Amino acid sequence: MPITSFKSRNKSRSMLVGNGAFEGYGTSRALFGGGSTGSSSNVIDYIDITSTGNATDFGDLTVSRAGLAAVASRTRGVWLGGEGASIYDTMDYVTIASTGNAADFGDLTSIRRTLPSAGNGIYGYTAGGWTGSTQLSNIDYITFATIGNATNFGNLTAARFSQGGCSNTTRALFAGGASAGGGIYNQNIDYITMGTSGSATNFGDMGRGGAPNIVGAASSTRGILGAGSSAGSYGSKLDYVTIATTGNSSNFGDLSVSRGSGGMTSNSTTAVIVGGSGPSNIIDYITIASTGNATDFGDLTVSRDSIGALCGLNGGL
Repeated sequence: MPITSFKSRNKSRSMLVGNGAFEGYGTSRALFGGGSTGSSSNVIDYIDITSTGNATDFGDLTVSRAGLAAVASRTRGVWLGGEGASIYDTMDYVTIASTGNAADFGDLTSIRRTLPSAGNGIYGYTAGGWTGSTQLSNIDYITFATIGNATNFGNLTAARFSQGGCSNTTRALFAGGASAGGGIYNQNIDYITMGTSGSATNFGDMGRGGAPNIVGAASSTRGILGAGSSAGSYGSKLDYVTIATTGNSSNFGDLSVSRGSGGMTSNSTTAVIVGGSGPSNIIDYITIASTGNATDFGDLTVSRDSIGALCGLNGGL
């Protein structure tokens, strides 16, 4: 069942990005890496967001892990951090249009898990996280075109982990999460201007209160955040914000089934929410420009939660 026509929608999407490199058309392929099946996984699945159906095996991460971030340019996908046998600073990458196992990209500035994701196709960002004993506030970034270690960008307004992240080509948002060892839930939405450096600024609050294990995705104008969970209580609620403004989030709709700790990404028109607590193999989708409940898309190859999800056309790229 087609969701949107990639060919007709994407005829004019080739562009010069900020460093002058010609990135081409990109792809509506979404990749879902890692996660937990009860033990950590190295599985990478993929789908084409423009057509519903079950996921297909892409390859494997270099290390099995869950609670990892995932960011993408039009051509390259990168997974950052996470935990498995230990907590990692590892970053892996793949070429989105191909299939095969991931390769080492470099390291984060510190080990961390339960991370949000954001990026603009030139830079990829993650923020906060948990070291196993300490919650963090630092924001790291990578340059997609250059393999190497992450660089510090600045800090969140408060140290926390298990946030959701989303972005358009200019602004990145980090929302919700937990702090104080997980016992206090944060409802703040922070934002940064990508391509600069400095600490985050308050954007507003999650409209229905704070929660950890938030997912997020975006179009060029609208960010979708939500579906958090805590203490065995699974979430179904999605909120939205207008990225160019500031303010509290508003109700978007519900997932097809309540669950937390999933993954979320988009091709800027359609967002998919994958896996989640249980663990689950469910893939849902929404149309970002509308509001309403999510619809079933298909299934993952392996049921899991705490997945890193990415797409080369996310956030208006």
